[in-house]
Amino acid sequence: MEEREGEALRWDGLCSRDAAARAAALDSIGQTVLRSSETIAPVAAVPPLRAADGLPLSAARDGLSAVLARLLMLSKRCPFPDVREKSEAILSRVQELGVRIPRPLGNGPSRFIPEKETIQVGNEDAMMHALFAESFATLGRLDNVTLVMVFHPQYLESFLKTQHYLLQMDGPLPLHYRHYIGIMAAARHQCSYLVNLHVNDFLHVGGDPKWLNGLENAPQKLQNLGELNKMLAHRPWLITKEHIEQLLKTEENSWSLAELIHAVVLLTHYHSLASFTFGCGISPEIDCEGGHTFRPPSVSNYCMCNITNGYHGVDEIHASPAAGIPVSICLKSVCEVEALMEKMKQLQECREEEEASQEEMATRFEREKRESMFVCSSEDEESVPARDVSRHFEDTSYGYKDFSRHGMHVPTFRVQDYSWEDHGYSLVNRLYPDVGQLLDEKFHIAYNLTYNTMAMHKDVDTSMLRRAIWNYIHCMFGIRYDDYDYGEINQLLDRSFKVYIKTVVCTPEKTTKRMYDSFWRQFEHSEKVHVNLLLVEARMQAELLYALRAITRYMT
Repeated sequence: MEEREGEALRWDGLCSRDAAARAAALDSIGQTVLRSSETIAPVAAVPPLRAADGLPLSAARDGLSAVLARLLMLSKRCPFPDVREKSEAILSRVQELGVRIPRPLGNGPSRFIPEKETIQVGNEDAMMHALFAESFATLGRLDNVTLVMVFHPQYLESFLKTQHYLLQMDGPLPLHYRHYIGIMAAARHQCSYLVNLHVNDFLHVGGDPKWLNGLENAPQKLQNLGELNKMLAHRPWLITKEHIEQLLKTEENSWSLAELIHAVVLLTHYHSLASFTFGCGISPEIDCEGGHTFRPPSVSNYCMCNITNGYHGVDEIHASPAAGIPVSICLKSVCEVEALMEKMKQLQECREEEEASQEEMATRFEREKRESMFVCSSEDEESVPARDVSRHFEDTSYGYKDFSRHGMHVPTFRVQDYSWEDHGYSLVNRLYPDVGQLLDEKFHIAYNLTYNTMAMHKDVDTSMLRRAIWNYIHCMFGIRYDDYDYGEINQLLDRSFKVYIKTVVCTPEKTTKRMYDSFWRQFEHSEKVHVNLLLVEARMQAELLYALRAITRYMT
C-alpha cells in the first residue's frame, strides 16, 4: 500500500487541534488500512498476486507495514487521546483479520532512563500537554527527544520555538535545504536517529531523493558546505575568514551572508542535538527502524516464575538510579554528594577571602586546558561510521583532535575580545532577524535553570557548579573567561564526570550507558538530563563563537 499524496494529507489531518478534523482523518485512514489488510490477509486458499489497488502483493505488504508502524507510534505517542484510542482500535481490527501487527522494541524514549521514570504520554500536566500538542501539531510526531527534554518544560518550550523557527518559518534557505543541512550535521556524529527523522522530513517537503544517495549527488553549493560542517563539528578553532570567503565568493554556487548564517546555526544546532541524543541514550522512534518489530515476543527471555509473579519487564530492574546497587556503593555515592556540597561551600569562602591575580588565573586556565587533553574514556577507540550515515558527508576519518597534540598550538580564544553577548548576538540578529533573540533566550535558560536541589538536598545554590560545567566545556574548545578561576573545575568535577562531558561534547557517538551511570550516582535522572542541556548549549555557543568570529573578520 503506497502512501499517495492524498493519504499523506490525511495523516496531516491528525495534527489538527480540531477533534472533528482528526476524527475524519482517522476514519479515512482506518478504511484504507482495513481494505489493504483484507487484500493480504491469509484467508484466501489462493492468495492474489496483486493487492486491491493494483500493487504487487509484496509492495502492498511493505507499504502496509510502514502504515501499521506509524499507527503503533500514534497509539503510544500522540498527545490527543482520541487519536491514541482510535489508532489502537484500527490495529486490533487488523490483527483480527489475521495480519500480524507490530509491537514496540525497547522500553521508553531513553535507553539510559527507566520508562517508568519518564513522563508518560497521557499522564502529563497541563503545561506539558500544551508543549506536547504544540510539538505534535508542528512536527506531526512527539519524538523521544521531546519526551526526555520535558523533564525541564521551560527549556523545552524555548528549544521547540527555536527549532520551529529554524526549520519552518520564513528564512534565507529553502525548506529542503534546511533538512538536508540537518542530515549533514547529524551524520558527522553518525547519529542515525536524527538522520532518519530528517530524511523523512526532507522528502516530505519535496526534497530530491537522489540527494540522499550521497553528498556528491547534492547541489555543489551544499557540497561546498561540507568543509565548514567538518570543522565546526570536530575542530572549530581551525575556522578562518578564508574559509568563509571561499563559500561567499564561489561564483554561481556562492552563499549569501544571510544564507550562511542560517546554515551555520543549523549545523551547530544539529551537532549539539546529536550530543544530547547520545548523551541521554535516546531510543529509535517507534515507527523507525529499530523502534518496532513484527515478531511475536520470545518466551525464552522470561522465567515462568517471573511471569506468574507479575514481573514482566527488564526496566523494573532499574526502578531508580540506585536500584540494584550494593549498599556500600550507595553510601559512597551519598558521601560524594556531601563532599561536593562541602567543596562548593569552601570555594565560596575562599572567593570571599582572597582573589587570585590575573597571571595566576591565566596559568590555571592553561593548566586545565592542557589537562583536558588527557581526559579520555576506556572506550576511546576509532569507530567506522555505517555506510547509510557516512554517505551524507565526506572525509570520514576527520574527527575531534585535542589542541596541542603533535606540537600544534592554538591561540586561546578570549571571550573578552569576542563574546556572544557583545558580538555574536547582534551579528546573527542583523543577518537572520529574531534568531539571535531566540538563541540568546535558549542559552540563558539552560545556563540559569535551577530547582535549587542536588540529589536529595534542597535549597542549594547550584550556580557555582553550573558555571564550572559550562566553562569546562568552553575550556576544551580553548575559550577563556578572564574573570573565572579555572582551579574550581578540578575541585567540582571528578574524573568520571569529565570523561562523560568530554565524550558527549566531542565524540558523542562513543557515549555508553556505563559512562552515564558512573557519574553523579545519587542524582535524579532529571538532573543528568539538566547536565546534558548545559552540554548542548555550551557546545553550540562554542561552535558559533568560532564561526561568527571568522564571519566578522571577513566582513571587516
